[in-house]
Amino acid sequence: MRRTLTMAAAATALALLGGPLPVAEAGTARAVGRWSVREAQSFWTAERMASATPAPLAPDAAPDSADTAVPAGARGAGRAPDTAAGAAVTPVTAASAGPVSRLSAESDRAGDTVGAALAGPGTGTGANFDGIPVVGRMFVMKGAGAYFCTASVVASPGRNLVLSAAHCLLGSDTRKVAFVPRYTARNPRPYGMFPVLRDAKGRSKVWIHPRYRSQGANRAATLDVAFAQVGPGSKGRRVQDVVGGNRLLTGGPYAHPRVTLIGHPSSAARPRVCVNRTTKFTSKDARIPGSFLRIACTGYPGGTSGGPFLARYDAKTRTGDVIGVIGGWKTGGDTPDVSYSSYFGKEVRALFDTAVAGARVG
Repeated sequence: MRRTLTMAAAATALALLGGPLPVAEAGTARAVGRWSVREAQSFWTAERMASATPAPLAPDAAPDSADTAVPAGARGAGRAPDTAAGAAVTPVTAASAGPVSRLSAESDRAGDTVGAALAGPGTGTGANFDGIPVVGRMFVMKGAGAYFCTASVVASPGRNLVLSAAHCLLGSDTRKVAFVPRYTARNPRPYGMFPVLRDAKGRSKVWIHPRYRSQGANRAATLDVAFAQVGPGSKGRRVQDVVGGNRLLTGGPYAHPRVTLIGHPSSAARPRVCVNRTTKFTSKDARIPGSFLRIACTGYPGGTSGGPFLARYDAKTRTGDVIGVIGGWKTGGDTPDVSYSSYFGKEVRALFDTAVAGARVG
């Protein structure tokens, strides 16, 4: 947790600058370019949220050289596995990544209640369920398109930070970002909506490591992590006060005996849950260097990027220790049945500290 920059300088250096934004509604006391919860709710209607698709890779996340391929099967873009000749890494199958018994990708078995879905054995079998308050969808506009990823609340002093994958929120045209806890098609706003705040210049308050932004989703795959500051909901309450927050755990092992994986698949009306162990995966592809957490869980296609890896999930508080998010290697993997995460080490902790400092500034 050592810092080489002052809090203010670090916040400035790591803040992701969003695109140009509209003037606030007439009659509000908001500064030009600010994004209020009322504006967010008016824009992100139930119909628009339902029409959103998995967030694509931003141009900023493009490969850093002409001979580097776009991440195969990019989870954020919801692409099919890339089997192009010359790939240096053979995709890992669910069988080789860990024990798994397969179900249909859209099975609702064991998903009627939250408790039943989370209490099952760690078999690697995914099931749709009603969700938990601390996890939801992050909606974002890129260009003319409406998109989403999965995100979760992370406990912080300001009680106002949300965690997702960097490739979901990277892009100079990223705007109108809002977090909706426990989203389902049947009940799209059970806890309201929390807009990702903007600064006085209209830039979204999102923190992504500068190396991820400069090197792209391949060479900086170990830094596919983003923190965002959200404003209060319609009742003036902070998001962590409403739904709770997962504890950020950094510096732990790659291998955990029991991890709960939650994500919002593009093809499902409800989120998905799975419990399994994690293993360490070290890439042999020089284009995507580094080591990552890996988990075999069935049915995590596009839309699940940013979904939390939760260790020590507590059924009473409905929170856990967040040790990763779907992303990293090939932005989460090239098959929906095996997911990856960047390792949460010193750089992720420093990024979190910078987000905490930046959120404190305003």
